[in-house]
Amino acid sequence: MTCSEGASTDTLSRTERASIFVVIPAYNEGGAIGEVVREVRALYPHVVVVDDGSTDDTFRVAARHAPFVLRHVVNRGQGAALQTGLEFALSRGAQIIVTFDADGQHRVDEIANMIAPIEAGSCDITLGSRFLGDTTGIPRSRRLLLWAAVLFTRVTGRIKVTDAHNGFRAFSAAAARKIDITLDRMAHASELMDQIRESRMRFVEVPVRIRYTQYSLAKGQSARGAFRIVVHYLLGKVLQ
Repeated sequence: MTCSEGASTDTLSRTERASIFVVIPAYNEGGAIGEVVREVRALYPHVVVVDDGSTDDTFRVAARHAPFVLRHVVNRGQGAALQTGLEFALSRGAQIIVTFDADGQHRVDEIANMIAPIEAGSCDITLGSRFLGDTTGIPRSRRLLLWAAVLFTRVTGRIKVTDAHNGFRAFSAAAARKIDITLDRMAHASELMDQIRESRMRFVEVPVRIRYTQYSLAKGQSARGAFRIVVHYLLGKVLQ
């Protein structure tokens, strides 16, 4: 179920910003996590970094900059890190939870647009879509993989989206309580779409711009990785 977009919330008060938590799952992001947290905290004080069993200095760097840093003892996957972050933010009284990538590809100034429809009360969830925004700099191979993921999601999940694997999302507290990610790794994105459809939560896609750098591209999914995601998702469906 979709809903209309709201207006920008650039005029949020300090009290309103205090009710927003930004969850950043991170795995071996020591080179980027510090700057990402600093950028987010300039506008949103409550940042939760979930270090997913990193083997580099991600935890140490994040602990210097973020007010909340959680740690998985072993690497479990982005889905598990997101679920950990959502549950923690809810336990701290979050009214809106934003999920944000740790590699610097998302823009802090776009968080306002992501939370606007939720603040307006017209949506439960917003999903960032690079294909509704500016796709400048996206390699052709990455574009084809992402389009294939969208097609897969539309066929298997029966939900109409334009960007199936974008980590930039926002949830009302009520919506976050309904989310139960059980697929620990990257197949969680398809599982999340299933849960949105099955629970009939209202959602809208919001245009976002992705900063494609050599660093963020190196972190992206390959064709082999995409195949593993499909296998993990289908196995998860069978074992439910």
